[in-house]
Amino acid sequence: MQTQRETTAEAEARAHSDTAGQPIAEIARFLQETFSQRVAALIAGVEDPRQVGRWARGQNAPRFDSEFRLRTAYQVFTYIANCENQHTARAWMMGMNPQLEDDSPIEAIADERFKDVMAAARSFRRGDL
Repeated sequence: MQTQRETTAEAEARAHSDTAGQPIAEIARFLQETFSQRVAALIAGVEDPRQVGRWARGQNAPRFDSEFRLRTAYQVFTYIANCENQHTARAWMMGMNPQLEDDSPIEAIADERFKDVMAAARSFRRGDL
């Protein structure tokens, strides 16, 4: 029998491994399809949403800070989806979160509050919220 901590650790490890193995074009495409091009641009910190489409098509690559934000959003989404499902992960990423001062995880990632978002995801997994 596995403990909840082991299950959580496995979900985190899978999310990390999946994120590290994905080309940035695939991550941009996934976030664009899951949330919209405009929301993916917000996550990435770019003003022109069309830039996300160019990344998704592999026409060019994002700057380091934009790629970091996209990879963070993808990893957190994947972690929640591994623990629950994709519908729950999408709703969790978009919804107000009391641990994030009622910002959504998407807004918190856009504000570079990466560790806060992952802590909120772990709390959600544990059932603290």
